[in-house]
Amino acid sequence: MTRVAGIDCGTNSIRLLVADVDPATGDLVELDRRMKVVRLGQGVDKTGRLAPEALERTFAACREYAEVIRGLGAERLRFVATSASRDAENRHEFVNGVVEILGVEPEVITGDQEAEFSFIGATGELHGSEKYLVFDLGGGSTEFVLGNKTVEAARSVDIGCVRLTERHVRHDPPTAEEVEAIRADVRAALDLAAETVPIDTAEVLVGLAGTVTTVAGIVHGHTEYDSAKIHHARISAEQIAEVTDRLLASTHDERAAIPVMHPGRVDVIIAGTLVLREIVERVGAHEVVVSEHDILDGIALSVA
Repeated sequence: MTRVAGIDCGTNSIRLLVADVDPATGDLVELDRRMKVVRLGQGVDKTGRLAPEALERTFAACREYAEVIRGLGAERLRFVATSASRDAENRHEFVNGVVEILGVEPEVITGDQEAEFSFIGATGELHGSEKYLVFDLGGGSTEFVLGNKTVEAARSVDIGCVRLTERHVRHDPPTAEEVEAIRADVRAALDLAAETVPIDTAEVLVGLAGTVTTVAGIVHGHTEYDSAKIHHARISAEQIAEVTDRLLASTHDERAAIPVMHPGRVDVIIAGTLVLREIVERVGAHEVVVSEHDILDGIALSVA
Protein backbone atom coordinates (compact mmCIF):
# COMPACT_ATOMS: atom_id res chain seq x y z
CA MET A 1 0.00 0.00 0.00
CA THR A 2 1.14 3.54 -0.78
CA ARG A 3 0.13 6.42 1.48
CA VAL A 4 -0.93 9.36 -0.66
CA ALA A 5 -2.68 12.69 -0.32
CA GLY A 6 -4.94 14.41 -2.80
CA ILE A 7 -6.28 17.96 -2.66
CA ASP A 8 -9.16 19.18 -4.79
CA CYS A 9 -9.49 22.96 -4.87
CA GLY A 10 -12.69 24.06 -6.55
CA THR A 11 -14.67 27.26 -6.88
CA ASN A 12 -16.46 26.91 -3.54
CA SER A 13 -14.53 24.42 -1.41
CA ILE A 14 -11.10 22.88 -0.89
CA ARG A 15 -10.93 19.24 0.15
CA LEU A 16 -8.25 16.85 1.37
CA LEU A 17 -8.05 13.08 1.25
CA VAL A 18 -5.21 11.08 2.80
CA ALA A 19 -5.43 7.36 2.04
CA ASP A 20 -3.53 4.12 1.67
CA VAL A 21 -3.88 2.88 -1.91
CA ASP A 22 -3.00 -0.46 -3.47
CA PRO A 23 -1.73 0.50 -6.94
CA ALA A 24 -2.36 -3.01 -8.27
CA THR A 25 -6.05 -3.27 -7.32
CA GLY A 26 -7.08 0.33 -6.87
CA ASP A 27 -8.35 -0.42 -3.37
CA LEU A 28 -8.38 2.70 -1.20
CA VAL A 29 -8.41 2.91 2.60
CA GLU A 30 -9.38 6.38 3.77
CA LEU A 31 -7.37 7.83 6.65
CA ASP A 32 -8.53 11.45 6.67
CA ARG A 33 -11.07 13.32 4.57
CA ARG A 34 -11.99 16.93 5.25
CA MET A 35 -13.48 19.95 3.54
CA LYS A 36 -13.51 23.71 4.02
CA VAL A 37 -15.67 26.21 2.17
CA VAL A 38 -13.25 28.96 1.12
CA ARG A 39 -15.14 30.42 -1.87
CA LEU A 40 -12.00 30.78 -3.99
CA GLY A 41 -14.21 31.73 -6.92
CA GLN A 42 -15.71 34.75 -5.15
CA GLY A 43 -16.36 37.36 -7.85
CA VAL A 44 -14.34 35.60 -10.57
CA ASP A 45 -17.28 35.43 -12.98
CA LYS A 46 -17.58 39.24 -12.77
CA THR A 47 -13.99 40.45 -12.33
CA GLY A 48 -11.91 37.70 -13.89
CA ARG A 49 -9.59 37.77 -10.86
CA LEU A 50 -9.18 35.89 -7.58
CA ALA A 51 -10.04 38.21 -4.68
CA PRO A 52 -7.32 38.78 -2.03
CA GLU A 53 -9.60 37.64 0.80
CA ALA A 54 -10.54 34.49 -1.15
CA LEU A 55 -6.87 33.67 -1.65
CA GLU A 56 -6.14 34.14 2.06
CA ARG A 57 -9.02 31.84 3.07
CA THR A 58 -7.65 29.21 0.68
CA PHE A 59 -4.09 29.57 1.94
CA ALA A 60 -5.28 29.21 5.56
CA ALA A 61 -6.90 25.90 4.63
CA CYS A 62 -3.71 24.82 2.83
CA ARG A 63 -1.68 25.47 5.98
CA GLU A 64 -4.05 23.27 8.00
CA TYR A 65 -3.90 20.52 5.37
CA ALA A 66 -0.08 20.65 5.32
CA GLU A 67 -0.07 19.77 9.03
CA VAL A 68 -2.42 16.82 8.46
CA ILE A 69 -0.36 15.49 5.54
CA ARG A 70 2.87 15.70 7.53
CA GLY A 71 1.27 14.13 10.59
CA LEU A 72 0.01 11.10 8.66
CA GLY A 73 3.23 10.71 6.68
CA ALA A 74 1.84 10.75 3.16
CA GLU A 75 4.55 9.85 0.64
CA ARG A 76 3.05 11.67 -2.33
CA LEU A 77 0.75 14.64 -2.82
CA ARG A 78 -1.20 15.82 -5.83
CA PHE A 79 -2.99 19.17 -5.77
CA VAL A 80 -5.63 19.69 -8.44
CA ALA A 81 -7.29 23.04 -9.03
CA THR A 82 -10.46 23.39 -11.04
CA SER A 83 -12.85 25.98 -12.40
CA ALA A 84 -12.09 29.23 -10.55
CA SER A 85 -8.33 29.06 -11.00
CA ARG A 86 -8.75 28.19 -14.68
CA ASP A 87 -10.67 31.41 -15.22
CA ALA A 88 -8.61 33.89 -13.18
CA GLU A 89 -6.13 36.38 -14.66
CA ASN A 90 -4.04 36.39 -11.47
CA ARG A 91 -3.87 32.63 -10.96
CA HIS A 92 -0.07 32.93 -10.59
CA GLU A 93 -0.70 34.39 -7.10
CA PHE A 94 -2.65 31.27 -6.23
CA VAL A 95 0.02 28.95 -7.66
CA ASN A 96 2.87 30.69 -5.84
CA GLY A 97 1.03 30.59 -2.50
CA VAL A 98 0.29 26.87 -2.77
CA VAL A 99 3.89 26.05 -3.69
CA GLU A 100 5.15 28.02 -0.69
CA ILE A 101 2.82 26.25 1.76
CA LEU A 102 2.64 22.69 0.40
CA GLY A 103 5.75 22.37 -1.75
CA VAL A 104 3.84 21.24 -4.85
CA GLU A 105 2.50 23.20 -7.78
CA PRO A 106 -1.26 23.00 -8.25
CA GLU A 107 -2.27 21.41 -11.52
CA VAL A 108 -4.88 23.62 -13.14
CA ILE A 109 -6.61 20.83 -15.01
CA THR A 110 -8.99 21.07 -17.94
CA GLY A 111 -12.68 20.38 -17.60
CA ASP A 112 -12.25 17.09 -19.43
CA GLN A 113 -9.52 15.96 -17.00
CA GLU A 114 -11.74 16.99 -14.11
CA ALA A 115 -14.54 14.88 -15.56
CA GLU A 116 -12.33 11.81 -15.91
CA PHE A 117 -11.09 12.01 -12.30
CA SER A 118 -14.68 12.37 -11.10
CA PHE A 119 -15.78 9.31 -13.07
CA ILE A 120 -12.92 7.15 -11.77
CA GLY A 121 -13.62 8.14 -8.18
CA ALA A 122 -17.41 7.81 -8.38
CA THR A 123 -17.70 4.49 -10.18
CA GLY A 124 -14.83 2.55 -8.59
CA GLU A 125 -17.23 0.73 -6.25
CA LEU A 126 -20.06 0.31 -8.77
CA HIS A 127 -19.74 -2.99 -10.59
CA GLY A 128 -22.91 -3.16 -12.68
CA SER A 129 -23.06 -3.40 -16.46
CA GLU A 130 -25.24 -0.31 -16.85
CA LYS A 131 -24.13 2.83 -18.57
CA TYR A 132 -23.43 5.49 -15.92
CA LEU A 133 -23.80 9.22 -16.34
CA VAL A 134 -21.74 10.85 -13.60
CA PHE A 135 -22.27 14.56 -13.00
CA ASP A 136 -20.14 16.63 -10.65
CA LEU A 137 -22.11 19.76 -9.72
CA GLY A 138 -19.51 22.24 -8.56
CA GLY A 139 -19.34 25.91 -7.71
CA GLY A 140 -18.21 27.18 -11.10
CA SER A 141 -18.75 24.29 -13.48
CA THR A 142 -20.49 20.95 -13.86
CA GLU A 143 -18.84 17.93 -15.45
CA PHE A 144 -20.74 15.18 -17.26
CA VAL A 145 -19.09 11.81 -17.90
CA LEU A 146 -20.70 8.82 -19.60
CA GLY A 147 -19.33 5.29 -19.52
CA ASN A 148 -18.97 2.08 -17.58
CA LYS A 149 -15.50 0.77 -16.88
CA THR A 150 -13.99 3.46 -19.07
CA VAL A 151 -14.99 6.97 -20.09
CA GLU A 152 -16.93 7.09 -23.36
CA ALA A 153 -17.62 10.82 -23.44
CA ALA A 154 -17.08 13.81 -21.17
CA ARG A 155 -17.87 17.52 -21.15
CA SER A 156 -17.48 20.36 -18.68
CA VAL A 157 -19.88 23.31 -18.86
CA ASP A 158 -19.84 26.59 -16.95
CA ILE A 159 -22.85 26.13 -14.70
CA GLY A 160 -22.29 25.90 -10.95
CA CYS A 161 -24.01 27.01 -7.77
CA VAL A 162 -21.64 29.92 -7.05
CA ARG A 163 -21.37 31.16 -10.64
CA LEU A 164 -25.16 31.16 -11.18
CA THR A 165 -25.91 32.72 -7.79
CA GLU A 166 -23.47 35.58 -8.38
CA ARG A 167 -24.71 36.05 -11.94
CA HIS A 168 -28.44 36.15 -11.29
CA VAL A 169 -29.58 36.26 -7.64
CA ARG A 170 -30.24 39.67 -6.05
CA HIS A 171 -33.14 38.83 -3.71
CA ASP A 172 -33.77 36.38 -0.87
CA PRO A 173 -35.68 34.28 -1.77
CA PRO A 174 -34.92 34.81 -5.46
CA THR A 175 -37.61 36.28 -7.68
CA ALA A 176 -39.38 34.30 -10.38
CA GLU A 177 -37.37 36.21 -12.99
CA GLU A 178 -34.06 35.30 -11.27
CA VAL A 179 -35.08 31.65 -11.07
CA GLU A 180 -36.01 31.58 -14.75
CA ALA A 181 -32.68 33.21 -15.67
CA ILE A 182 -30.83 30.44 -13.83
CA ARG A 183 -32.91 27.76 -15.52
CA ALA A 184 -32.30 29.29 -18.94
CA ASP A 185 -28.53 29.21 -18.37
CA VAL A 186 -28.70 25.59 -17.20
CA ARG A 187 -30.79 24.49 -20.18
CA ALA A 188 -28.39 26.18 -22.60
CA ALA A 189 -25.44 24.47 -20.89
CA LEU A 190 -27.18 21.10 -21.06
CA ASP A 191 -27.68 21.61 -24.79
CA LEU A 192 -23.95 22.26 -25.03
CA ALA A 193 -23.06 19.18 -22.96
CA ALA A 194 -25.35 17.00 -25.08
CA GLU A 195 -23.35 17.90 -28.19
CA THR A 196 -20.49 15.81 -26.79
CA VAL A 197 -22.14 13.48 -24.26
CA PRO A 198 -25.31 11.58 -25.25
CA ILE A 199 -26.84 12.17 -21.83
CA ASP A 200 -30.20 10.63 -22.77
CA THR A 201 -28.57 7.18 -23.17
CA ALA A 202 -27.66 6.93 -19.48
CA GLU A 203 -29.13 4.04 -17.47
CA VAL A 204 -27.90 5.16 -14.02
CA LEU A 205 -27.48 8.79 -12.96
CA VAL A 206 -24.73 9.32 -10.35
CA GLY A 207 -24.55 12.70 -8.61
CA LEU A 208 -21.50 14.18 -6.88
CA ALA A 209 -20.57 17.18 -4.73
CA GLY A 210 -22.09 19.32 -2.00
CA THR A 211 -25.40 20.30 -3.56
CA VAL A 212 -26.31 16.68 -4.25
CA THR A 213 -25.20 15.35 -0.86
CA THR A 214 -27.00 18.18 0.95
CA VAL A 215 -30.26 17.44 -0.90
CA ALA A 216 -29.84 13.75 0.00
CA GLY A 217 -29.44 14.67 3.67
CA ILE A 218 -32.60 16.80 3.54
CA VAL A 219 -34.59 14.10 1.74
CA HIS A 220 -33.64 11.41 4.24
CA GLY A 221 -34.21 13.65 7.26
CA HIS A 222 -30.70 13.49 8.68
CA THR A 223 -30.20 15.58 11.80
CA GLU A 224 -26.50 15.95 11.04
CA TYR A 225 -24.26 15.37 8.07
CA ASP A 226 -23.28 11.69 7.94
CA SER A 227 -21.09 10.73 5.00
CA ALA A 228 -21.57 6.98 5.51
CA LYS A 229 -25.37 7.31 5.36
CA ILE A 230 -25.33 9.62 2.34
CA HIS A 231 -22.88 7.54 0.28
CA HIS A 232 -24.91 5.52 -2.26
CA ALA A 233 -28.22 6.92 -0.98
CA ARG A 234 -30.89 7.29 -3.64
CA ILE A 235 -33.08 10.34 -4.16
CA SER A 236 -36.03 10.29 -6.53
CA ALA A 237 -36.89 12.90 -9.12
CA GLU A 238 -40.02 13.73 -7.10
CA GLN A 239 -38.01 14.23 -3.90
CA ILE A 240 -35.55 16.52 -5.71
CA ALA A 241 -38.44 18.60 -7.05
CA GLU A 242 -39.98 18.84 -3.56
CA VAL A 243 -36.73 19.99 -1.94
CA THR A 244 -36.13 22.51 -4.72
CA ASP A 245 -39.60 24.01 -4.25
CA ARG A 246 -39.08 24.15 -0.49
CA LEU A 247 -35.75 25.95 -0.81
CA LEU A 248 -37.08 28.35 -3.44
CA ALA A 249 -39.59 29.60 -0.87
CA SER A 250 -37.11 29.81 2.01
CA THR A 251 -35.14 32.69 3.49
CA HIS A 252 -31.43 32.66 4.32
CA ASP A 253 -32.17 32.02 8.00
CA GLU A 254 -34.58 29.19 7.22
CA ARG A 255 -32.01 27.48 5.01
CA ALA A 256 -29.29 27.98 7.63
CA ALA A 257 -31.50 26.20 10.19
CA ILE A 258 -31.60 22.98 8.13
CA PRO A 259 -29.46 20.50 10.14
CA VAL A 260 -27.38 19.13 7.24
CA MET A 261 -26.78 22.53 5.62
CA HIS A 262 -23.13 23.61 5.66
CA PRO A 263 -22.90 27.35 6.43
CA GLY A 264 -20.92 27.90 3.24
CA ARG A 265 -23.75 26.52 1.10
CA VAL A 266 -26.65 28.53 2.53
CA ASP A 267 -26.52 31.29 -0.07
CA VAL A 268 -25.77 29.09 -3.11
CA ILE A 269 -27.88 25.97 -2.49
CA ILE A 270 -30.93 27.30 -4.36
CA ALA A 271 -29.01 27.70 -7.62
CA GLY A 272 -27.45 24.29 -6.99
CA THR A 273 -30.80 22.53 -6.58
CA LEU A 274 -32.12 24.22 -9.72
CA VAL A 275 -29.18 22.79 -11.65
CA LEU A 276 -29.81 19.35 -10.11
CA ARG A 277 -33.50 19.42 -10.96
CA GLU A 278 -32.88 20.50 -14.56
CA ILE A 279 -30.33 17.70 -15.04
CA VAL A 280 -32.71 15.04 -13.73
CA GLU A 281 -35.57 16.31 -15.89
CA ARG A 282 -33.40 16.56 -19.00
CA VAL A 283 -32.04 13.02 -18.60
CA GLY A 284 -35.48 11.66 -17.73
CA ALA A 285 -34.07 9.83 -14.72
CA HIS A 286 -36.33 8.42 -12.01
CA GLU A 287 -33.64 8.80 -9.36
CA VAL A 288 -30.06 9.84 -8.60
CA VAL A 289 -27.51 7.62 -6.88
CA VAL A 290 -25.49 9.86 -4.55
CA SER A 291 -21.75 9.25 -4.23
CA GLU A 292 -19.39 10.66 -1.63
CA HIS A 293 -16.51 9.33 -3.72
CA ASP A 294 -15.67 11.70 -6.51
CA ILE A 295 -12.84 13.67 -8.07
CA LEU A 296 -10.90 13.57 -4.78
CA ASP A 297 -10.82 9.76 -4.81
CA GLY A 298 -9.84 9.83 -8.48
CA ILE A 299 -6.95 12.18 -7.65
CA ALA A 300 -5.73 9.92 -4.84
CA LEU A 301 -5.89 6.84 -7.08
CA SER A 302 -3.97 8.66 -9.81
CA VAL A 303 -1.16 9.52 -7.37
CA ALA A 304 -0.61 5.83 -6.62
